[in-house]
Amino acid sequence: MCVPDAPAQPDGGAHLAGARVLVLGVGIAGLTTVAALADIGAEAVTVDANGAADRLSVDGLDLSTFDVVMASAAFPPSSDAIVACLDAGLPVWSEMEFAWRVRASDAPWVLVTGTNGKTTTTQMVGAMAAAAGVDVKVCGNMGVSVIEAAREGHALLAVEIASLQLHFTHTVSPAAAVCLNVDSDHLDWHGSLDAYRAAKARVFRAARVAAVYPAHDPVVQQMVEDADVVEGCRAIGITGGSPAVSQLGVVDGYLVDRAFTPQRRTEALELGEVADLAHLVAGDVPPYLVTNALSAAALARAVDVPPAAIREGLRGFALDRHRTAFAGSVDGVDYVDDSKATNAHAALAAFGGRPPRSVVWIAGGLAKGQEFGALVAGVRERLRGVVLIGVDPEPLAAALAEHAADIPVKRIGPGDTVMRDAVAVARGLAQPGDTVLLSPACASMDQFRSYADRGEAFTSEVRALQGG
Repeated sequence: MCVPDAPAQPDGGAHLAGARVLVLGVGIAGLTTVAALADIGAEAVTVDANGAADRLSVDGLDLSTFDVVMASAAFPPSSDAIVACLDAGLPVWSEMEFAWRVRASDAPWVLVTGTNGKTTTTQMVGAMAAAAGVDVKVCGNMGVSVIEAAREGHALLAVEIASLQLHFTHTVSPAAAVCLNVDSDHLDWHGSLDAYRAAKARVFRAARVAAVYPAHDPVVQQMVEDADVVEGCRAIGITGGSPAVSQLGVVDGYLVDRAFTPQRRTEALELGEVADLAHLVAGDVPPYLVTNALSAAALARAVDVPPAAIREGLRGFALDRHRTAFAGSVDGVDYVDDSKATNAHAALAAFGGRPPRSVVWIAGGLAKGQEFGALVAGVRERLRGVVLIGVDPEPLAAALAEHAADIPVKRIGPGDTVMRDAVAVARGLAQPGDTVLLSPACASMDQFRSYADRGEAFTSEVRALQGG
């Protein structure tokens, strides 16, 4: 069969009944795709590189017998499998595209992307909506299947979506979407910064109510201006200062809305206070956290979450584990788990959110084609020392040699005890009053199962130092 266009109204995937689908990757996305296809009455053939699938590659497959491809993020556009499928004329869908095609209802989706802050912002939307009594499901790139969520019939989906998932997303039409920021990341997957930015810009495609963007960022603002949105969709700016019309911002410590109130031309609607975020961090609330909260508030307001629920959601919110999480204190030194910082932009934000004390920085992993010069230059005044982990520490080592040559750098070789050794060396470098910060600026899969696994290893070693 030839897979028809996405239906005007959700049909739970009925239009895919009888289709033969090639599923590339058998992680969360692939396995939930296979389960959904079985329920729909479609055939799935799985391909992966680790042996946990029907096949290890598309070599020898008659691609003409398939109707569509669902590709997990493990298969970049340049991979042999994707190239072969595209050359055969097969449509390629991301996990998000497939989820949209098999959704059970027309419940609104709000999408969150950006180089940094995606998970926090998405979870804040969930907290705000839940405070309003909305049946909301927080899902997507943080490891909760959007395919399952879309088929469960929730009233609202708050979806974290990465550039890798946006690349092959074609028909998703969110109620509202935000791109929080765009720095260099996943260049090894996309091939260039321009391609990465183009993928991020797809988050605004077909937005129906609001396209939310940081008002100070001309790159993201241009994405909004260029976006092919549904007629009537509004551009909503986020600022850390006093907001103009159609913006959310801060006035005298209050989070305010001049976008979703009928009186927006003459007054601002109070949504909460910066102080409502104070329980999340030690010291002053960092600007990035205020931006996350305002961005989440804009998305929530776009789907009619009332102001009182915005404040209630923020007051009860807790940061995701492994995001600037306090792991313990030993001999006057604080240990902070920021394993979720898988790129330079996120690591820089972690330094900005810490109290002004010297830092022993544990960093390294899969560099993903990033450049680290700006990061190192931005944090060098805070550094007591650096402990490098990762199978290939050279990208960070080179940046440190160029921009922080006077800072002691210790390298930890790969092995089963890498985190134990890293924490021990960091302890030796630190002095009372310092912070040992695990903020790797790199992906984890060279030596760990995930950033969570890396963070748990760090926390476990800190507990061991405490005698726990």
